[in-house]
Amino acid sequence: MPLTDALFGAFAIPFMGRALLVMLVLAVVAGFVGVLVNLRGLEFISDGLTHAVFPGLAIGLAVGGSAGLLPGAAIAALAGALALTWLDRAGITSDAAIAIVLTATFSVGVIVVSRSDDYAGELEALLFGRVLTIPPDEVLPLVAVSLIALVMVLVTLKQQLYRAFDAKGSRAAGDSALVLDLVLNSAIALVVVAAASTIGTLLVLALLIVPGAVSRLATARLWWLFPAAAVFAAVAAWLGLALGFAISVGAGVDVPAGSTVVAVFVVGYALVLLVASMFGRSRRARRAAGPATRSSSPAAPRPEVGVAEARPAGEGH
Repeated sequence: MPLTDALFGAFAIPFMGRALLVMLVLAVVAGFVGVLVNLRGLEFISDGLTHAVFPGLAIGLAVGGSAGLLPGAAIAALAGALALTWLDRAGITSDAAIAIVLTATFSVGVIVVSRSDDYAGELEALLFGRVLTIPPDEVLPLVAVSLIALVMVLVTLKQQLYRAFDAKGSRAAGDSALVLDLVLNSAIALVVVAAASTIGTLLVLALLIVPGAVSRLATARLWWLFPAAAVFAAVAAWLGLALGFAISVGAGVDVPAGSTVVAVFVVGYALVLLVASMFGRSRRARRAAGPATRSSSPAAPRPEVGVAEARPAGEGH
């Protein structure tokens, strides 16, 4: 298959065009929200929310068919976000709270799905997604859910960043930790809803975690983290869908599109990590050799340390 057909021509097909539109919006929003997840260290909470969505998907499917997936997932995700925030405020350690929500909700979802006549087929769709079979009337709701999550984060972005870097200072400035945590957890939940309805609950974390991790490797400047994560996520989603089309249609090997998208995310992270490691070793070698090449005098000045090495991303902004 010609490369241009996989990268561009494939998306002239209606179902591929719908998949690309939803994945681009979702990937950009997930990348943006994922930066805050990375800065706050909320990866495990995100994992708990992905499992909290599962019973909502199962109940929505049982009650309303495919049309019930999105509202069922939204209700379950927001309930999970409230539960996690309340358990944390109740003094229960975060790991224990997440484990409680994760196991309870996932078991409920499995029980609901097991009552279906097509248990195996429905379980596979919920776990591994249906990005290529998104009905036309679900495109707008999925895009809307993603954009609502983005707006929630944008409205509180400065306060969220302040809390991420200095929680005590944020409280002293009058910011409500409860409100900020609820807003961020709800935004994560909405991203999980849209992602679980497309690439499945087992693969959601890649969209939330990988772009933020890549941006932290690519830049140490705070306000560049967000566009870097969004651009990486959008390009990876596009290439992942194109790769899935090329393998399934060009090579005749049937592969889930959601899995190829996630594979591209992970490979992209590995490449960025490799490049960052190479540049880091080169920079350290130059720093070590610098004083000896310039002067052997004890008074020779110490080389200036770069911003990326002197402080964590965002500090001092």
